Amino acid sequence: MEDKSGSGTAIPTAEENRGRTALREIKEFLKELLDIHDDTDRETTLETVKRDISFKGHNAWILIFSIFVASIGLNVSSTAVVIGAMLISPLMGPIVGIGFSVAINDIDTLKRSLVNLGVMVFLSVLTAYLYFLISPIKEETPELVARTYPTILDVLIAIFGGSALIIAKTKKGAIASVIMGVAIATALMPPLCTVGYGLAIANWEYAGGALYLFTINSIFIALSTFLMAKLLRFPLVKYVNSKRRRNTARLASLVAVLVMIPSIILFVNLLREQVFVSKTKEFVHEVVNYPGAEVVKFEQDYKTKIIEIYLIGRPVPQDQIDQWVQAITQVPNLEDVVLEVHQGSDQTSEMATRLSTEVRAGILEDLYVKNQQLVENKDARIQLLEQELLKYQSAGIPFESISKEVRINYSGVQEMSYANSLVTNFSQIDTIPTFNVKWSPKLKGSARKTQMQQLEQWLQVRLSLDTLVVRSVD
Repeated sequence: MEDKSGSGTAIPTAEENRGRTALREIKEFLKELLDIHDDTDRETTLETVKRDISFKGHNAWILIFSIFVASIGLNVSSTAVVIGAMLISPLMGPIVGIGFSVAINDIDTLKRSLVNLGVMVFLSVLTAYLYFLISPIKEETPELVARTYPTILDVLIAIFGGSALIIAKTKKGAIASVIMGVAIATALMPPLCTVGYGLAIANWEYAGGALYLFTINSIFIALSTFLMAKLLRFPLVKYVNSKRRRNTARLASLVAVLVMIPSIILFVNLLREQVFVSKTKEFVHEVVNYPGAEVVKFEQDYKTKIIEIYLIGRPVPQDQIDQWVQAITQVPNLEDVVLEVHQGSDQTSEMATRLSTEVRAGILEDLYVKNQQLVENKDARIQLLEQELLKYQSAGIPFESISKEVRINYSGVQEMSYANSLVTNFSQIDTIPTFNVKWSPKLKGSARKTQMQQLEQWLQVRLSLDTLVVRSVD
């Protein structure tokens, strides 16, 4: 707005003033809503973190028994039992201690945290190994298989779970429900039990993958704790010796860098792999379609960039397969993928060796289920037809024998016919047996009426029918 006073300073308008006031109020509201500095109890938090690092006596026995409980839950694929074991596990303490001690340059607490975490991991794996070694049930369960390799979701859960955990611990009057919820969500114990399971059955892939998952969870929980402690401005540990203080600060910074850089690289790699898997599934489900052919299995390898698809049913022309190969190169993140399609036109032995026993069993099971449903549908249809036939037979009239008997007993009947009449009152439909009788001209008046009544009564008794109709036809 132009300054009319000659001072050279623009005078804000009423609308500008209202806008600035509204913006200031929004900032104050958001600060009051999200600010956690004032409600952070730094001294109590530091004491709690150091206390939870300790691993001896009661904590050691609690860990052993919780590992047994978790192993049993994984062994029988019981999610509820596994969750219960995660609630009583003390594994989270040293991991939080590592991130917190690095943030405040506390080298002594860092050493204690690392030692206690190492002892906990060793004792957990040993306990799980001994359990699965003596357990008569060694088959793979969904709960065990789910803990054999990390995904991007595990990383995200560890990041946000660790952040929620340290915030809950720093609040005046820690929020116990959050702490227990994070213990369940981050799932630190089941991977260690799976490591023991892999060692017990000599499956090094399971053991390595589960240990990798535990390491990922631990690193990102510690990293989240480090970042939150820095954001909340926890005071650094003071050392009398200035040289030691500098060395400690350098060491803590080095540890933080060594953890953060590989973590970022790992996060990016897992994200790319997850995108690759997701895009592959989407492509197979939406693009690989051909009338009469069905995808029974597909495999994707992120390292080799090879996708193998197995088809059964009607052979797919090579032109169509070439279109799929061309189409996948147009999908973002799948440009350098090699698509291989195997179908029933391949040699039987070759196809059989490519398909795993599990997949072949799945195909046979699917065929069995479909055939079983087809048989059940046919049985139901046969039963329905039998019921209809029985109903028809029960309503059927032995017209030939009835007509002979009528001829003997009622000499006045000259001609007779039979039919089922459909009668409705517009709310239901009934089928009524109807006899049409043509009487002799000699039989008239009351005599015909009497014989009509007698004939109707006799037919009801003879045919065991409650309802029928006898009509006179002139």
